[in-house]
Amino acid sequence: MGIISSILRFLRNKRGSLKFVYSDGYWMMDLGNHVFKVEKYRMIYENLLRKGVKKENFLLPNPSSEDDLLLVHKSRYIQKLKTGKLSPSEILSMELPYTHELYKYARLFVGGTILAAENALEEGISVHIGGGFHHAYPDHGEGFCILNDIAIALEKLKRRNKIRRAMIVDCDVHQGNGTAFIFSSRDYVFTFSIHQMDLYPAKKEKSSLDLGLWSGDGDEIYNSLLRAHLPKLYEEFKPDLIFYLAGADPYERDCLGGLKLTIKGLKERDEIVIEEARKLNIPITILLAGGYAPDVAETVSIHLNTIQVAERIHKKYR
Repeated sequence: MGIISSILRFLRNKRGSLKFVYSDGYWMMDLGNHVFKVEKYRMIYENLLRKGVKKENFLLPNPSSEDDLLLVHKSRYIQKLKTGKLSPSEILSMELPYTHELYKYARLFVGGTILAAENALEEGISVHIGGGFHHAYPDHGEGFCILNDIAIALEKLKRRNKIRRAMIVDCDVHQGNGTAFIFSSRDYVFTFSIHQMDLYPAKKEKSSLDLGLWSGDGDEIYNSLLRAHLPKLYEEFKPDLIFYLAGADPYERDCLGGLKLTIKGLKERDEIVIEEARKLNIPITILLAGGYAPDVAETVSIHLNTIQVAERIHKKYR
């Protein structure tokens, strides 16, 4: 056992700095005056460069292939996205203005989550400056989500025998209804969602475990509930990889949420999810997911705090 421990310690020490998946294409989509501020991706990238992150620590994704998309999505739906032959109700459900560039834009995020997940398996932690489009279903998009990047990345790794079991820890303020639906009958995935109940989506799907909170619940209730289930769920399910949706939208000033978490409470949330995973040597892919504060700089600050927590924990356990 001593030799094995020494080898594992050596391999962990060989891991490099935390890697970030990012593309300038993430913020070049013109959504008009939309609550989903894509410029947050550029702002996060520029902040990290100013703080000394080297350019070689940013990994550039490619748009995912159509074959990858078909691991989760229906071919008819993909064809509609490619050709623009979506009904008015389908576009309304997506809550994004449809253009022919939207399909390529969504594929780029899918490619980013695949790359981040692959890197997490190698390095222990990886951060995708993007991703977390958990409302997308196999045959339609919902709530700013066109393609379900989490589900596609997970299925691709499973088909390539890189993982056997995976867990989705969804801490976006909205329930991850798309991923819950997609994996409802697949026992190799555990879907965990802690979310606000009196909020979109009106119809919640059944996750492996749903923790529903209510408007105004705040830090203490939220993080006490989270600690009651983590790391216990990690230890019981034993995933080979965790996808963590670190949404900034439980924040007390968010336009689309009402859970009223403070900056301190959100940091504590990140520490619980990330550190408990790394204590058990479970790789974790961090996706930044939602965030809709009135001032986009506040959302960016919350995402940067998540990254700061990830960097500290990565140094501690690598």
